[in-house]
Amino acid sequence: MDRQAWIAVTLCVLGLIGWQFYMASHAPPLAPPPPEQTPATAAAAPAPAAAAPADPAAAPAPAPAGEAPPDAVEAATFVERIEPLRNDDVELRLTTRGGGIAEALMLNHVGDKGVGVVVLNSVERTPIGALVERPENPVLPEFSVARQADGSVQFERVTPQGIAVRKRYFFPPTDQKRDNFVAHMELEFRNDGAQPYTSPGFFMTLGSTKPVHANDFPTYTRLVWLVQGKAKGIDVNWFPAQNYPLVGIEKREAQQFYRETVNAGDWAGMSNQFFTTLVTPLTAKVSEVWARRFEIPVPEAQPSLGVEGAMGLPGFEVAPGQTHTLRFQIYAGPKLYNRLARLDHDEAAIMNFGMWKLVSEALLNFMNLLHSYVRDYGVAIILLTACVKGVLWPLQNKANRSMRKMAALAPHMQALREKYKDDPTKMNQEVMKLYKEHGVNPVGGCLPMLIQIPIFFGLFTMLGQAAELRNASFLWISDLSQPDTVAYLPGFNFPINVLPILMGASNVWLMRMTPNTGDAMQRRILMFMPLIFLIFCYNFAAALALYYTTQNLFTILQLWVNKRQPLPVIEKPAPPPSKRSRKGKS
Repeated sequence: MDRQAWIAVTLCVLGLIGWQFYMASHAPPLAPPPPEQTPATAAAAPAPAAAAPADPAAAPAPAPAGEAPPDAVEAATFVERIEPLRNDDVELRLTTRGGGIAEALMLNHVGDKGVGVVVLNSVERTPIGALVERPENPVLPEFSVARQADGSVQFERVTPQGIAVRKRYFFPPTDQKRDNFVAHMELEFRNDGAQPYTSPGFFMTLGSTKPVHANDFPTYTRLVWLVQGKAKGIDVNWFPAQNYPLVGIEKREAQQFYRETVNAGDWAGMSNQFFTTLVTPLTAKVSEVWARRFEIPVPEAQPSLGVEGAMGLPGFEVAPGQTHTLRFQIYAGPKLYNRLARLDHDEAAIMNFGMWKLVSEALLNFMNLLHSYVRDYGVAIILLTACVKGVLWPLQNKANRSMRKMAALAPHMQALREKYKDDPTKMNQEVMKLYKEHGVNPVGGCLPMLIQIPIFFGLFTMLGQAAELRNASFLWISDLSQPDTVAYLPGFNFPINVLPILMGASNVWLMRMTPNTGDAMQRRILMFMPLIFLIFCYNFAAALALYYTTQNLFTILQLWVNKRQPLPVIEKPAPPPSKRSRKGKS
């Protein structure tokens, strides 16, 4: 490896270390939090009196059916009761506080560092499925609860307007033998009064989400909704003040809440990097979404950030003696693409694969197919790499031959550069002429690497959310979905991740084996692209570094095989016949 390559390696390593320190010291700032009220204290305290609006049209809408604020005495005195509803995969802890889901326990998914199980939502936040007028200041009245003969759990209360509100939670029948994370909720509004009741619309809370691991990407902690087959969302980084890049001018001040009207949304939910809760109205459409960010204290560390949300639903009218019924599907579980894809409302769009969707889906499905045979995700990734490399092997052979030809042509190219050093245009023309005479494609060596860019970023996008890899071990790696950190540099808190370092070493080895072509641009591409990938991989899922390291080893093997073949012989092309000789022949 020449001097320029060593300089590039050194600069990239220094840049990687600098990036780690920068990210540690420049975490996204917290938005100024509003005076915080937990749902319990919000339910216990009377709502503050609102000032009389100057315009009658600006007066707050009447409380929706089922959520008229209770008097302070009633709200302050009831004791919350939890009623579990569970199957083999998930336990829903239903609460009389608003008649919603206080927590969803993932019975077969252990928490961070193997402690406990993963818990979606929290008793300290608003429950999933509560009906509120103002999600920024929810009032959660008491519901009575009763378990039905069919195993479902039913909540009920009567509002001051005489509207009986009934919620029934149950698991629908299924032939799924595993991964049953779908529950249904039936919501009924029965008008027992003498007058028609008109609801102007209401919000249904979606609960909250927070990172599962301390180093989860914050961009995955988000509110998501689906409109016309396209998933949209905002994450925890939306709430702080936004600045224009480089100039530093403030683009938008910090926001406490996010609120947006949507046009006939199919579902809405809360999502983190590996788990999600999706609420799908089966007999209505989402009309609005709302979210706010909250801070989660972490002992001796920077606070973590979470998001809680709600979705707006359209109004309705109930005549005396009539009932208005709504049905909802609730998915509370891991982001398993194969499971989500079997649902009926495009719930798999929560994966948000973006422009690499086709590549990500194909690689994920193939990886899961291989795992069904080998029962080890590390081995499945190695086999996946071998299959991808097998498909690209003929193309890489052609590229290697092209690079060897270019290396053999290097002396001729150098002679042309010296001959035409004062005329760059003529020099380029002669170089291209030389390539054409010997059948060399100057970009042929880069083609396999360029083809692998979609594969790399498809894997990057897919592995960032593949819940299948959580806690999947391989060799010294305890969790393929996390960096394989084995230690930290003393005094610097810099992680030592073995697999990306091995990947970097294999990159250096590969660069030394690659023929030194005469094309400077190609040398720069081959020099810098693997090092850029090192920065991508260092703090990402170990599965990506495993794929790239294995691919490097296969490429090294292929180069070794190609180098054992005879070197191409490059002869100086014969000069074209002179005009005199052509005349003599004629």
